[in-house]
Amino acid sequence: MRDLFDKIYKDKGPLGKWAEQAEGYFVFPKLEGPISNRMRFQGQEVITWSINDYLGLANHPEVRKVDAEAAAEYGSAYPMGARMMSGHTDLHEKLQEELASFVNKQAAYLLNFGYQGMVSTIDALVSKSDVIVYDVDAHACIIDGVRLHLGQRFTYKHNDLESIEKNLQRATKICEQTGGGILLISEGVFGMRGEQGKLKEIVELKKKYNFRFFVDDAHGFGTLGATGAGAGEEQGVQDDIDVYFATFAKSLASTGAFIAGDKEIMDYLKYNLRSQMFAKSLQSQLVVGALKRLEMLRTMPELKAKLWENVNALQSGLKQRGFDIGTTQSCVTPVYLQGSIPEAMALVKDLRVNHSVFCSIVVYPVIPKGLILLRMIPTATHTMEDIEETLIAFSVIRDRLENGTYKKLSAAVAASVGE
Repeated sequence: MRDLFDKIYKDKGPLGKWAEQAEGYFVFPKLEGPISNRMRFQGQEVITWSINDYLGLANHPEVRKVDAEAAAEYGSAYPMGARMMSGHTDLHEKLQEELASFVNKQAAYLLNFGYQGMVSTIDALVSKSDVIVYDVDAHACIIDGVRLHLGQRFTYKHNDLESIEKNLQRATKICEQTGGGILLISEGVFGMRGEQGKLKEIVELKKKYNFRFFVDDAHGFGTLGATGAGAGEEQGVQDDIDVYFATFAKSLASTGAFIAGDKEIMDYLKYNLRSQMFAKSLQSQLVVGALKRLEMLRTMPELKAKLWENVNALQSGLKQRGFDIGTTQSCVTPVYLQGSIPEAMALVKDLRVNHSVFCSIVVYPVIPKGLILLRMIPTATHTMEDIEETLIAFSVIRDRLENGTYKKLSAAVAASVGE
């Protein structure tokens, strides 16, 4: 018998082994100052491309005013207790009604956190006899929700219709034996690649297969569709999404999330979502803040228009300069480069120190070995000056990556971890 912690002492994991070199700079960095297009990192002003504040609401004066007033009126504790027992209010009901209307669903239910809510919703929707079919590139919250499932689950190749259909056929055969049903899960927008899920094509498969469709639209809500109702509205299939999920952590620049669908389904979930039944209610100050933000989504279309002006300028500028941004169909802007993890560290340090550009770095095991992904999130607060400075900086760092500069600079780092 071994000590439970032996594995921790011997293997820190694919990311943890870089902690000594990376922590505080490449991971767990500290951005300071008001949330905006430019913030401070280690005492230096940087153009910030790693904040999911799509519509620029985080530090909007109207939002700040309402948040402050709500905090003064309700504090950070009210209401106390879980909603089912003592934490339910008219404000929670009002926000649910307005969210349901905004995404064109009969009803909605508030969730304290997106990650927690997604895990719990999947758990509540399925039983042992059911089968889950989901995209192999699904977000970690979906994967963790699926892990709770005691029945069978199958992944399909990312956005691959042939693979989706093949797995629906497998699931159908199983359910014919178990008497269960099928839950198919996709994302509205995949947060790393920026691709929209094949929602329209998946909905079309309902004509051939009996399944229910659950969509995580964290990055689509507020950014896609004529009114901002998300990827389902963008693709014309919002009515065919059985359970719609979105978080407040992106477009609404806050904390919380919601699910929406037919009233009977929402009624069932609110009585069976363990993460909500046994957790404290979302604070009223956050609920009031979310109501204000939702009002601004409805009444200020210029926010989304400005966002997409910046998205189009950044993405077209990168493509014109020959950068590989994959097949993004959303605001998420990935830039793919070839290189090792130590080279990525040297590259990002150069980008931040010498070019004052801060963006997220994604490496193995999140993406395949040998790839570096620089992930940028344009917002409505960015300027054309920000974009032009960033494009110039990216051209410089690509040249240095290709001519071996970063390989030389990173040699000592690579040696220290045995790479």
